[in-house]
Order: sequence, then structure tokens, then C-alpha cells
Amino acid sequence: MSGDYNIRTIFVQIKCRPGTAYKVAEKIVDTIEETGEVHSTSGQFDLLVKFNVGNKDPGLFVTSTVQMIEDVVDTHTLIAFNAFTPSVNPA
Repeated sequence: MSGDYNIRTIFVQIKCRPGTAYKVAEKIVDTIEETGEVHSTSGQFDLLVKFNVGNKDPGLFVTSTVQMIEDVVDTHTLIAFNAFTPSVNPA
């Protein structure tokens, strides 16, 4: 079933206004149902968030949902193709 996916996973790196990363993380967890995981990170971005957006347009989801959260300054989105775990091997 090539190209037939039920869940589309995206990872979004989020840069927050200084001092607001934990507040933004809490807001994401509490208000966005597509949220899978939220991690604080070091480096250029403050948060890394896994979203399961299903058949939604990832670009529209990020611009209309994630970027609208107060104190989000910038985002960088990665679209996942396959998940490789001990129990799942799509190859």
C-alpha cells in the first residue's frame, strides 16, 4: 500500500521569546490535541514537538495553530516518512 498513510507525523522546532519556553510547552500540551511529545532542547530552538496531523496539511497546521501561540517567535518543520522502532520496521 505505497503512499497510503493514516497518520502523518511532523516534528516542529520552536523558538520562543526568552524566558517563555516552558509556558509555550504547557500551552501546546494543554491545547493542541495533535501533540505527541514536547521536549525542551538546547541550540537554536527551544522546543522540539512531535505532532500527529493525520491528513491535515502540515504547512497550514503549523502556520494556523503552532505559530499563533503567544511567544512563539520562529518554527522549523520536518516531515517524517517512516518510524523505525524495535517493534515496527517498514522496510
